[in-house]
Amino acid sequence: MTAGTKLDARTLRRDFPIFEQEIHGRPLAFLDSAASSQKPRQMLEAMDRFYETSYANVHRGVYELAERATAALELSREKVRAFLNAPHAREVIFVRNATEAINLVAYAWGLWNLRPGDVVLVTELEHHSNFVPWQFIAGKTGARLAMIPLDERGELDLSGLDAVGRDGAVRVVATNLVSNSLGTINPVARLASWAHEQGAIFVCDAAQAAPHLRVDVQALGADFVAISGHKMCGPSGVGALWGRSELLLRMDPFLTGGHMISSVRLERTSWGELPHKFEAGTAPMAEAVGLGAAIDYLEAVGLEAIEAHEHELVAYALGRLGEVPGITLYGPPADRRAGIVSFNLEGIHPHDVAQILDLQGVAIRAGHHCCQPLMHRLGVTATNRASFYLYTIPEEIDQLVEGLHTVRKVFA
Repeated sequence: MTAGTKLDARTLRRDFPIFEQEIHGRPLAFLDSAASSQKPRQMLEAMDRFYETSYANVHRGVYELAERATAALELSREKVRAFLNAPHAREVIFVRNATEAINLVAYAWGLWNLRPGDVVLVTELEHHSNFVPWQFIAGKTGARLAMIPLDERGELDLSGLDAVGRDGAVRVVATNLVSNSLGTINPVARLASWAHEQGAIFVCDAAQAAPHLRVDVQALGADFVAISGHKMCGPSGVGALWGRSELLLRMDPFLTGGHMISSVRLERTSWGELPHKFEAGTAPMAEAVGLGAAIDYLEAVGLEAIEAHEHELVAYALGRLGEVPGITLYGPPADRRAGIVSFNLEGIHPHDVAQILDLQGVAIRAGHHCCQPLMHRLGVTATNRASFYLYTIPEEIDQLVEGLHTVRKVFA
């Protein structure tokens, strides 16, 4: 597809073997892509080919298979660099997931740079992966954790930013680009600019954004950006951290051991060059190949087409869900969110809703979505969440709405 081409979800679904089955005798309506996406054959086949023809440990052997594997890993690193528009491939560090990426920054930068009285600023929208590491490191260093609150529409209220800046030395601003619970698209470029005015670093959790819209680390102005492969048609067990070279060069490793060293002596160990000093142990070779294949797939479809498709779906979903009696919908309007809709049915626990929907072939997520501060702000313990992706079709939303009417009949 080219830029501006409308996405054909029905055709794309043929690439995903998961949709060739029924669940409880009904077509599978998979509406939990915010938790983890389904996998296209192209990605699965790329991993199979690597295991069947090129598997060996990387950066260690001089024989043919090792050289093939090393080339495949580094080609995938270059694909991640291009996908994020990062300046240099050496700034791309392979990790297990976005959670590990953020922990890497929190430990390798935060633990050594934060001091008593410093402020680490997060938001009420954060996934625990971009909240708990900063809370933990703030506790270890004597820094103070503060939150940017939400307004009534589920968007960030930035009116108090300057007061936060005057109140203390802001050293870290850490926010997501897209909320995994409400789908809110945050003004990251504005926040990154403000963070730099305070002399702070800006850490962006882009795990929920990278699968669904174009993420350009240079345009965002971030210092660190984290993504996860499993949310973007890639395998689990691999993600990437992009960081500015000047910051990464001054940071000590997060993990130590095999591969990340330059030399080891009794008296002293020295670290390898970027990115290797942050990649201890055996690399996720096959997983990185899968991530590279997933990036190829997404680029072929077009991130702009995916974003437009999801905006259409979320507008349709908000309209259809609004017809269900007793429903509460959370989050901003369709044009200011990604393909995620959170809701509750009056008097019915989200887990009950999700279990009954499963019998209708509908897969949604129910719970706090690793966002307990947000749930507290909404005044609930949990919500139902339906989330969409490039393979989602309107009929799946219709199936969800039909299932919700069944839920209400069960609890009538």
